[in-house]
Amino acid sequence: MISSPPHALRRPSAVAGLLSVVALFASSCSSPGTTTDATTTEASATATQSAAASTGVDLTLFKAGAVVGDPSTVDCTLSGGAETTCYEITISGYPTDHEVGPFCPETITTGADKAGIWFDGEGVYDLDGEFIANLAEKYNDSGWQMYDENGNVFVTDTAEAFEAAARPDVDPAYQNYCIEGSVDYLENGEPITSTVLIPTSPVAAAAPSEPQGNQGVTLDGVIIAASAPVDAILGAYTIASFDDCGGHFNPFEGYHLHGATGCSETGTASEGETAMFGYAMDGYPVHSPYSEAELANVQLDECNGHTTEAEGYHYHANSAAKNQVIQCLVGQTVAGEGDGGGPPAGGVPAGGAPGNN
Repeated sequence: MISSPPHALRRPSAVAGLLSVVALFASSCSSPGTTTDATTTEASATATQSAAASTGVDLTLFKAGAVVGDPSTVDCTLSGGAETTCYEITISGYPTDHEVGPFCPETITTGADKAGIWFDGEGVYDLDGEFIANLAEKYNDSGWQMYDENGNVFVTDTAEAFEAAARPDVDPAYQNYCIEGSVDYLENGEPITSTVLIPTSPVAAAAPSEPQGNQGVTLDGVIIAASAPVDAILGAYTIASFDDCGGHFNPFEGYHLHGATGCSETGTASEGETAMFGYAMDGYPVHSPYSEAELANVQLDECNGHTTEAEGYHYHANSAAKNQVIQCLVGQTVAGEGDGGGPPAGGVPAGGAPGNN
């Protein structure tokens, strides 16, 4: 079991020793129309004012193959009523600079180097055989038994099993399974593309708001999805495994991201910064998380963003442990854009969620 994602983030030399990504905490976002106290109102004003500094979306930062076809510029109306232009971009739906997986361990003796990770809002864990063997203890529920008498882990190793387990109403036959997807299980064995509208230049909102639906896109062609429905997943006695990059498959959206662990980065970062790896749906850049030690030396707003001379305004992703890549948005998004389905989920079994039995 580990408390931080397995990928070390790239850093300038001055901070090269600060490599572990740990829990990144921030205050809750205020939705428009929500009553707030003076402190929160001041923080919101600071966030939206500082967010005014941005050079806009740079299409040249997307990696080769990340975008399908040529992006187009279209007129669009944003959530706050602003009329502007947006890029219409079709995202490839599969990372172009690294292979996906591994996901589930084969046996309860499989090491972390041959398996992915799991995060549940409280921590990030190596999804090795030991973690699977200790699920009952981890979640205080004797209903967990995800391996047979020989120590083989129950894994969705066919398209049929994957589709039966990776849906809101998990087939009871696949409770106590580790859910593992593959591009081969998708229609025609091809990645699922997604077309998004992102403002060409961000427009600050009146107040920060929580992301609705998909949160953004990575520079290597993957959707940054909303939080994984961990309670429902665990409630069905399943583990919807992530690879070391914090992504996984479902039958409806294909491969998508739930945690930032250092993949998809541009490979460069200014002094004291982490590298950029994507754009939020409001058009502001998203950088990799800071470590806990680094957070002591920077000041972020309530959406984990700040303005620097070199980078302008940008967000820093939460630690993967939080199961929410982007804390909240300071910019306007296209009205209705990003409303998408979730990742593999499961209904709560008759006995209730794990820990209640």
